[in-house]
Amino acid sequence: MKRKIIRIDEETCTGCGLCIPNCSEGAIQIIDGKARLVSDLFCDGLGACIGHCPEGAITVEEREAEAYDERKVMENIVEQGPNTIKAHLVHLKEHGQEVFLRQAIDYLKEKNIPVPEGKSPSSCGCPGAKSMTFAREDGAGEALAGRRPSQLSHWPVQMHLISPDAPHYRGADLLLAADCVAYALGDFHNDYLRGKTLAIACPKLDEGQAVYLEKLKALIDRAKINTLTVMTMQVPCCGGLLRLTQKAVEESSRKIPVKSIVVGLQGEILKEEWL
Repeated sequence: MKRKIIRIDEETCTGCGLCIPNCSEGAIQIIDGKARLVSDLFCDGLGACIGHCPEGAITVEEREAEAYDERKVMENIVEQGPNTIKAHLVHLKEHGQEVFLRQAIDYLKEKNIPVPEGKSPSSCGCPGAKSMTFAREDGAGEALAGRRPSQLSHWPVQMHLISPDAPHYRGADLLLAADCVAYALGDFHNDYLRGKTLAIACPKLDEGQAVYLEKLKALIDRAKINTLTVMTMQVPCCGGLLRLTQKAVEESSRKIPVKSIVVGLQGEILKEEWL
């Protein structure tokens, strides 16, 4: 069957092993100094490990693969103890995998293994998929009175759809934003998009990110963009967009100023620096 599953770039991987504790299914092992997917059966394709790779070596692709098997996963992790089981159950719940969650719990009951309760250890789970509700102070919506014009000056904006040769990118100040940024940041248009051209991407869910690398290099070398600002969310998986940008700059013949802006989940600016 054809489905989403992780892909590990062995040339980029350094074998640091940071992805392993963040794969609750035990699908990744270090073999011959490289992280490797040991079985398609163990990978659910949700990519909880992606944001924990400091080199950006892990992506999600769609290819022919054996179906994910929750019972096989449970057979693999029950020997690792209740903390590992707990982390896996929380992982399934956070990602809305109710069918697999039910299968996992049924397996534990069949084997007379206690179902762990409570939250998983803080080192496990996927921060980018964790459900949260934000309380707003009374009157927080008052500043929204009146209409604010869009600062978007062109179309399309999604990285797979844009053309580096489009005239609006020539000599422009480019803003490369993770998909979620504009939703979290209330003043995105006026404070950050105004006067810039835009491209958006998701470093966790988008496929074919090798295309993004080539487009960024073309924007730098052919379109001769003036500056490049990368806006990402604070969750680990967003870091892949900055790493992709840095690689594009390193491989380009021109050198341009690059700014990194990290946005908090409630719209606060956590970090802003020129690299």
